[in-house]
Amino acid sequence: MTTEEWIGKGPRFPLRPGPAGNLEYVTGDELIRQAIGTILDTDPGERVMLPGFGCGLRRYIMEPNTTATRAAMERDIEAALTRWEPRIDLTNVAVTPGEEPSLVWIDISYVRLVDRREDNLVYPFYLR
Repeated sequence: MTTEEWIGKGPRFPLRPGPAGNLEYVTGDELIRQAIGTILDTDPGERVMLPGFGCGLRRYIMEPNTTATRAAMERDIEAALTRWEPRIDLTNVAVTPGEEPSLVWIDISYVRLVDRREDNLVYPFYLR
């Protein structure tokens, strides 16, 4: 089984037609990054058939950009990614303040389990 077969293939989100008019699909690193983004963008209870799915970052909107808020976000992100993304081994999650008072940077470091390749994703999130 190849690395790409193990990671899988899925539709690109948002759904849109490709150049030939059919749906576009993603594989490999792009699929994993898209899955991480989906987990971060989804609130638990939002998906009817999978009510526990998601991270719930929206609950931090309008919270102060403090060390306590960022630490709570880190814990929630670690728990959600550990539970919902089985293709990676999470190595680090860091939530740091951005240039603007309402901006935080979410830095996610992980290892792909299929080939032990290290990767990271930086995700901006606005608290206001």
